[in-house]
Amino acid sequence: MKQIVLLTTFLTFISFSSCELLENVDAGLSDLEIANGLKEALLVGTDSSVAALNVEDGYLADEAVKILLPEEVQSVQGTIEDVVPGARALLDDVVVRLNRAAEDAASEATPIFVDAITGITITDARDILFGEDTAATFYLESNTREQLVNAYAPQINTSLDAVGLPTLWEQIANPYNEYANGFVGQALGAEPIPDDLGAYVTNKALDGLFLKVQDKEADIREDVNERVNDVLRRVFGELDN
Repeated sequence: MKQIVLLTTFLTFISFSSCELLENVDAGLSDLEIANGLKEALLVGTDSSVAALNVEDGYLADEAVKILLPEEVQSVQGTIEDVVPGARALLDDVVVRLNRAAEDAASEATPIFVDAITGITITDARDILFGEDTAATFYLESNTREQLVNAYAPQINTSLDAVGLPTLWEQIANPYNEYANGFVGQALGAEPIPDDLGAYVTNKALDGLFLKVQDKEADIREDVNERVNDVLRRVFGELDN
């Protein structure tokens, strides 16, 4: 009888232990853990992206993010070169300075991104983790782009002033726009070009920054070696199962 009682007690213990183990397995990662993992991934992604871009040639030498002349300027570049003496060299110099301004301003993005990353909610966490390879970056951009533009633009304009772009651009835009708005230009259907490149550079700089963050997110999702701490390894390890 004593053996039966012991056996029953043992089986009962095993049963409860098994249920508890299964419950823990089924529970998996909590939404809070997932949210923290996604935030950590974006912090790693933004930190590495800013570091890559906030150096000389960070934008200029990277064809994926290099800032070119606005399309409306490119479309009339031949006419600009005809109208403005030395325009070809000036335009080449403009491209360099556009990218230098973006490189100079890149470091200002870090605190802005940190604030934005904290806004990822627990409710959205699981959908983002198990979404597309760039779901976290897409969520971040779609929810913060406008705020980032407003906060980033002053830094870009300061950087543009620092590299002397406004003065250089006046040497191109002023004479060309005078031609475009004149009798001959209007007869030929010439369109004026922007006289301020601040908004353009701001958006292009952010495009490049988000692209770098997106690439880093994809790396963390796909490559275990990119998961540089325990939080990333635990959360993104769920994707390896």
